[in-house]
Amino acid sequence: MEMNDEIRIEAPRDRVYAALNDTETLKACIPGCEELVKKSDTELEAKVTLKIGPVKAKFGGNVTLDQSNAPGRFSLSGEGSGGVAGFAKGGADVELEEDGDATVLRYTAKADVGGKIAQLGSRLIVSTANRLAGQFFAKFKEVVEAEG
Repeated sequence: MEMNDEIRIEAPRDRVYAALNDTETLKACIPGCEELVKKSDTELEAKVTLKIGPVKAKFGGNVTLDQSNAPGRFSLSGEGSGGVAGFAKGGADVELEEDGDATVLRYTAKADVGGKIAQLGSRLIVSTANRLAGQFFAKFKEVVEAEG
């Protein structure tokens, strides 16, 4: 499954990049996030509860960041397990482009799921993933712009 989108955030790129690296900001924006711990500058550990169709599961996982081209570009990869509900793994490439006083955030994300959630059908999984991404970026935009 692949998703991509872009969002314009009325804030300078440095502030958007800093917010994408702030665990409190991310925790507030990730739907269902119960815990987000920064293990190092490039590793995060998360606990998230999600409902996908009739399946509700608590996922625990790790995320690794590649900031070698930051702040203009960076990527992340991760995997998580929801016990009997299944697993998810994937990654995303993020680009932050300055546009005057604003920043255009573009992302391309890929994910694979397995186990019980994979049996729900790709249309439900894709629509849920798009909805969750939309919720995250809407909340992220709201939080970052409010900091200005």
